[in-house]
Amino acid sequence: MSIYKITILYVISKSRINKKGVVPIICRITYLGNRKQFATGQFINPNHWYSKYQLAKPPNDENNNINTQLSLIKSKINRAFLLLQVKEDEFSVDDVYNQFVGKRTASERTLLDAFDYHINRMQQLVGIEVKQVSVEKYNQSLVHVKSFLKFKFNKRDYLLKDLKLNFVTEFEYYLKTEKKFLPNTVYKTLQRLRRVVRVSIGGEYLVKDPFILHKARKPKKEVIYLTESELNTLEKYQFSQERLQLVKDLFVFCCYTGDDIGVDQFRQKVMKHITEMYPDAIPYQLTAKDKAAIQKLADEKYSTWSWNYGYSPKYGLKKGVKTSGGHVEVHLNVYKGVIIELDIFGDFFVNRDIDEVKRALIGVEHRKETVLDKLKEIKSSAYFNNISEEDLVVAFF
Repeated sequence: MSIYKITILYVISKSRINKKGVVPIICRITYLGNRKQFATGQFINPNHWYSKYQLAKPPNDENNNINTQLSLIKSKINRAFLLLQVKEDEFSVDDVYNQFVGKRTASERTLLDAFDYHINRMQQLVGIEVKQVSVEKYNQSLVHVKSFLKFKFNKRDYLLKDLKLNFVTEFEYYLKTEKKFLPNTVYKTLQRLRRVVRVSIGGEYLVKDPFILHKARKPKKEVIYLTESELNTLEKYQFSQERLQLVKDLFVFCCYTGDDIGVDQFRQKVMKHITEMYPDAIPYQLTAKDKAAIQKLADEKYSTWSWNYGYSPKYGLKKGVKTSGGHVEVHLNVYKGVIIELDIFGDFFVNRDIDEVKRALIGVEHRKETVLDKLKEIKSSAYFNNISEEDLVVAFF
């Protein structure tokens, strides 16, 4: 067990006095020469704070309540420190804070945590630089990892710190022998796992890359061409489903044209083919009224935020950012595009109770411009010392 000690100190800054004449009480944890500060949520008249004794005086209901709350915080921090010592793993002052607030320490982060974090971040980028199908593929890979953990270790999760090369090779073997995946599917699944691992390394939750000695060769795709007989058979075959028949017709058409063409060229060839088959056919030209009706439908329905994003599944987001006023970490849950749960942590100073800010954001659409407008409306900069609305909104996305 470590013989190092932890120091817990409460400090105030008289320069941060608010309109009510009180200042926030900040808790400062020091361990191995490193500090971690966070707001306690308690405010006090600076003339009533006795730093030497770490107490609020003189005794009265308000000061007694402050002393009680600070004592409880100190007890919880000491208990968190003791729990980390018992585990006999190396830990930092950030780990002490995380244990105190109920968050997992770096050594406790798991593989499923890493997948959830990465998938949630990808979900936020859908429509920006990520396609929904990519998110679904990571979800599929997560299912394969879970089944492997159950099969190989009879576990529901796996600590990131325990990931070694052997885990990767055994997972690869499992995909080939138990799942009977084709080489390309095995390669893609391993690539997604590797991406999640690299994100964990970037977040300093994992020190060594278990893939560093793993050699994955990308399978070469073998192009198989149809024979003339096979193409004739396909051309004559009639599918019962209309959509399959359409796909077949388009494929056969491309086979005969032999051109690598784009959408516009393809459309022109189709039009030419139709007019040659039906000489009396007259192309319909959209009128100004038609175009106006189409644009109206697009504007009122298909281009709206509610149509494109409002029906997305429930998801969560955890993100931390550094601002001029300190580190801010936002945890939120979104359902049908609307924020339903929200919490804000950090080592920033506050001028007022930030619970008012959290309550104001519940029910707001999870869109950057909407959240920013709400922050400006309630003047969040008056709550967070030296943190503008523009700086704060970054933590929400």
